[in-house]
Amino acid sequence: MIELEIQGLSESREGLLIDVGRFVIANGFTLQRQRLVQDPHGILITMVVRGPWLKKRALVSALNAYERFLSVKVEPYVEGELKPHFAASHKLPPQTALASPPIAAAPAMTSVPAAEPVTSKVVDRPEPVVASAIADVPETRQAPPEPEPEFEFILPNPPRPAPPPAPMAATPFVDLVPQGPDEPAVDKLLRDLEYDYPKIVPQLLAMDHAVAEAARESSLALAGRRMGGWVFEREYALDGGLDLREAIERIGVPALRALAEVDQQGAQLHIQDSALCAEDGHSGCSFFSGFLEGVLSPAIAPGSLSIFPVCCRSYGADECVLAISD
Repeated sequence: MIELEIQGLSESREGLLIDVGRFVIANGFTLQRQRLVQDPHGILITMVVRGPWLKKRALVSALNAYERFLSVKVEPYVEGELKPHFAASHKLPPQTALASPPIAAAPAMTSVPAAEPVTSKVVDRPEPVVASAIADVPETRQAPPEPEPEFEFILPNPPRPAPPPAPMAATPFVDLVPQGPDEPAVDKLLRDLEYDYPKIVPQLLAMDHAVAEAARESSLALAGRRMGGWVFEREYALDGGLDLREAIERIGVPALRALAEVDQQGAQLHIQDSALCAEDGHSGCSFFSGFLEGVLSPAIAPGSLSIFPVCCRSYGADECVLAISD
């Protein structure tokens, strides 16, 4: 964090504190103190603000672009160091009083005979006080007025926060017991496969949400195996006796690309943006696993085939990854 002192000169004071305060707050700073003073040159504003040092350049740029500032300076603030405003008027040095000229002595009074009554008349004569008269002449230059009291920077009241929502009753966790596939729903899905394939994703999503939750994954896996076997018989029936890697490259990847965007990395298949795995915790990878099992099993040499999901988009991964081994 850093503390900065903002000094600016403006022609008018109306709304000046509010405008500059908005720049301060918008750039992540908080106001520590402020002062407005009338000066012969205009309105002098001084602010001490505190905020992140990374935001200093943005704050300075905003203040320099402010059209009401005739000039502005932003410098680090040092606690206890009194720094005069850069635009304040400077006092002229005091004038030297002129020396008083010598005062002539008053003439002596003439004596008069005692017989004649004399009335003495005292004439008031002002004392020649040249020095004090000059000193008392008011200066023609207007003396700077007394500094005005500091103004409190008043921000508009922040909006009241919305009342917190009523607490919802916690849904108890239920560990579902897996059920077998919903075969009627799978049969309905594959009824028009010859006409729907490969644009089968909408029908898969409909079945996914129609079957019971406990039977969802087993139903998707069964639909995948049947669809994969159908694709093998239609397009790859002459390819047989392959090892696993050949079967993945020549059959598995091309067949799966008809349904999704797939990249092969060795014995792993990376499925991008699976529409079946878009919901949080609602994975559809069991369909792809079943599909690969259905299309690869008839092609590979006798042996077991194992397919398991490494990660899934529905659980926060960037892509779905299936690992295949024999």
